[in-house]
Amino acid sequence: MKNFKVILAGLSLSMLAGCSSLKTSSDYDPEANFNDVNTYAWVEKKTQDSRYHLDGLMDQRVRTAVDSQLSLKGIKLTDPAKADVLVNYLTKVDKKINVDTFNSNYGYNPYYGHGWGMSGSMYSQTTVREYEVGTLILDMVNRESGQLIWRGSVADTIRDQNTPEERVEVVNQAISEMLKNYPPKPTAK
Repeated sequence: MKNFKVILAGLSLSMLAGCSSLKTSSDYDPEANFNDVNTYAWVEKKTQDSRYHLDGLMDQRVRTAVDSQLSLKGIKLTDPAKADVLVNYLTKVDKKINVDTFNSNYGYNPYYGHGWGMSGSMYSQTTVREYEVGTLILDMVNRESGQLIWRGSVADTIRDQNTPEERVEVVNQAISEMLKNYPPKPTAK
C-alpha cells in the first residue's frame, strides 16, 4: 500500500497538468540573506528502504526544471559540501469532493403567472464529483545551519496528460510559477 501511495504521488506530479490555474505560495525566513545564496545542491537520498520508489522520469523532470530556473536566477549547482543551500522536493495528493445541487421550479403559479414559480413541479439534481489535487513542495535549507530558509509550493487539480512532452511542459510551467518570486523581496517596515 505504501508503494502505491508513493507511486501515486509521483504520478500526481505528472498529472498536475492541464493546469488552468496553478495555485502557488511561498514562505521564507525573514532573517535569511538571500543575496548570499549563490550555489545549491540536491539533498541526497538517505534511505536504503527498497520499498521507497520515486518515479524516475518525473524526478528527472522536476530536477531539470528546478536546475533550469535556479540557473536563470544565477544560482549554480555544486557539490553538496560546498553549497550555500540544499534543495529538496516532495509531492502529495489530496482527495477533494465537490457537491452541487440544482433546483428547478416551473409550472403555473397564480401569483407569478406562467413559467417559473413556486408551484408546479420541482426538480432537484445533486452531483457529487471526487477529484484529486496534486501539490509539489520545494524546500531550500541553509547547509551550514540546517535551517529551512525558503519553501515554495504549487498545486492544481490533477488531469491526465497523454504524452511525455506534455508532462515536461506542465512541470516546467509549475516550477517556473513557483519560483517566480524567488528570491523573496523583504517588505519595507
